[in-house]
Amino acid sequence: MINVGIVGGTGYTGVELLRFLAQHPKVKITTITSRSEAGMAVADLFTSLRGHVDLKFSAPADSGLDKCDLVFFATPNGIAMQQAKALVQANVKIIDLSADFRIKDITVWEKWYGMQHACPDLVAEAVYGLPEINRSEIKHARLIANPGCYPTAVQLGFLPLVEAELIDIGCLIADVKSGVSGAGRKAEVHTLLAEAADNFKAYGVQGHRHLPEIMQGLSNIAEKTVGLTFVPHLVPMIRGIHATLYAKLSRKRKTDLQALYEARYADEAFVDVLPAGKHPETRSVRGSNLCRIAVHRPQDGDTVVILSVTDNLVKGAAGQAIQNMNIMFNLPETLGISQIPLLP
Repeated sequence: MINVGIVGGTGYTGVELLRFLAQHPKVKITTITSRSEAGMAVADLFTSLRGHVDLKFSAPADSGLDKCDLVFFATPNGIAMQQAKALVQANVKIIDLSADFRIKDITVWEKWYGMQHACPDLVAEAVYGLPEINRSEIKHARLIANPGCYPTAVQLGFLPLVEAELIDIGCLIADVKSGVSGAGRKAEVHTLLAEAADNFKAYGVQGHRHLPEIMQGLSNIAEKTVGLTFVPHLVPMIRGIHATLYAKLSRKRKTDLQALYEARYADEAFVDVLPAGKHPETRSVRGSNLCRIAVHRPQDGDTVVILSVTDNLVKGAAGQAIQNMNIMFNLPETLGISQIPLLP
């Protein structure tokens, strides 16, 4: 059994980790930390876990994280980087669901996240945990930087075209919508029911924290710098990411884009390429670790439109983290995370 600890188990990502890990046949959850809820039974806070998780939240100082085989950080940015070095030195593997280790350029990270990085020496070692790209590196990693929700949907959508060098990478466009759970469980005015319901808005047009992460990933694939316009939107639903992606074909010859996508993801358990002409819906992946993709070429022109949908809390966070764990411990990649999406 893999002895697992969770730091920050009181948010939406934390409860999703608990939901999946409690059903994982090779995992024992040994500790869950929370400064604010220390001493409270997990099932008292999240009644959905009654009968499945019998632990109480513990204070970080009493957590025994150094005795775990693996620790998940489901914490705000800036927490994992404070604790990672000591755990790595204790031979504990880490999967960080925050942004602390995603961006390799420390100066860029500090600009976008507004704080000094506390553990820059581990950033170079951290492996970016997008299995469809870095599976072999993940297998041998001590520290995984789990991708963000927006970056997962966008990179998986663009990936086959960038790899095949079929598009002008200087002018990519990502028009992406997210449900309100992407903002986390903390109380904020813009996520109140009266603010978010019956409403639809863009935000972060001048710059969003996930922009450098997406650009880094796509630039690594292309082996040159990409140009990306990324516009996120908040939509009145709880879960889901819908990315509408635009690119210009740079080659004049006829290319079967459908075949390209189907071939690229043929062996990927969690990427489903829909038949030609289909339009994926966010509800078709709700509660699952799936990314569903459709590729279109309107009027057979030189513009490609890719539609990519995920559940932001699963493939965009907790599910992908457990997918990475399975790879790290040489387990079947789908183990514990093959649940069928919820409908309706």
